[in-house]
Amino acid sequence: MAYLRLATTHRSYCAENVEATSNERLEFLGDAVLGLVVTDHIHASYPDLAEGHLAKLRASVVNTATLAEVAARLELGSILLLGKGEDQSGGRDKESILADSLEAVIGAVYLDGGWETAQQIVLRLLLEDILAGAERPGRQDYKTRLQELTAQLGLGSPGYRITGSGPDHDRRFEAVAIVDDNSMGEGSGTSKKRAEQAAARSAWIVLANALEE
Repeated sequence: MAYLRLATTHRSYCAENVEATSNERLEFLGDAVLGLVVTDHIHASYPDLAEGHLAKLRASVVNTATLAEVAARLELGSILLLGKGEDQSGGRDKESILADSLEAVIGAVYLDGGWETAQQIVLRLLLEDILAGAERPGRQDYKTRLQELTAQLGLGSPGYRITGSGPDHDRRFEAVAIVDDNSMGEGSGTSKKRAEQAAARSAWIVLANALEE
């Protein structure tokens, strides 16, 4: 329980409660544990992938957006100890705070239960994302592919307009990819990231087809 309280104590809370200790050291530890678990798993599970593809696969999972999505699914934001100002400004929903806190929780699990327990927890939380990323390393990232294509066509960087609907435990997101101030593709998903990827894929197909004509 002490580790969990420490893992969920943001530095903004410590600024208002001098006796409290922030989760930053646990975050530092959890980041290393997370990276090693994912690296070890993909290295063992995908022996045919080259180093560059392994690096892309790891990066598709170990990043702020993905970790924040996992933290949101766990409703981690609801138990964070935040300073009043951070809380009032929407800190419980900020990607950086959620991702950092999840890493701190992983660090706490490692200290409390050891490597095997931490490994099991990390893979339970991220295995779906690893499998999705491994389908076509680097090339399933349509946001990157769309950005490359719009740069090639001189259209600037794409943007995304996102809306959400439904209760917190069953949210759906709709995204529209904006290219050169025009709505170019739409997509939906159970997270902002997946919705953006779907919209980017739709827009990429439109532009790629137009390029071939």
